[in-house]
Amino acid sequence: MEYLDIVDETGTPTGKRVSRQEAHANGILHRTAHVWIVRKVNGRTEILLQKRSDEKDSFPGMYDTSSAGHIPAGEEPVPSALRELSEELGISAAPSQLHYAGKIRIRFEDIFHNRVFRDNQVSWVFVYQEPVEIGRLTLQKSEVSEVRWFDLDEVWAEIQKGDRRRFCVAADGLKVLKDYCAIRSAPLS
Repeated sequence: MEYLDIVDETGTPTGKRVSRQEAHANGILHRTAHVWIVRKVNGRTEILLQKRSDEKDSFPGMYDTSSAGHIPAGEEPVPSALRELSEELGISAAPSQLHYAGKIRIRFEDIFHNRVFRDNQVSWVFVYQEPVEIGRLTLQKSEVSEVRWFDLDEVWAEIQKGDRRRFCVAADGLKVLKDYCAIRSAPLS
């Protein structure tokens, strides 16, 4: 069973722990780490999105953040983000290759697989800019069914229209990424 630290509004652990199942059943505040993989193509910013496995407990079959996951109890955001990149996509990254972009709050409630799912999280958002070739990735099939490059502005426009047929990315997370990309003076790799 996976245990998570219960955190305060800033994401600081309170010293109490909860199972992942209980956190989502009751909307208990916990931490996650999100990694956006980005590249520049013909002057446009593209993001690598993963299509969630149909077996996922939330948003099955939808495109989501490049790599994301819960931060296990006792673990910190950077090691958790690196572990998720490795497990989900087979990318071995160094801490220096993750660029902190910000922190967001995500709250939502929905029904998946006939169960109520209440998410309440503080998410650390990182950007990974190293070259990535889709054909060289090793996908964790229980989590990810495929990956694909998308134009950042096109995904943003679809999310802003409220169209949730393809993407389940958090609008606030995408906004943090857009802001990060906009303020960087050097072009993305």
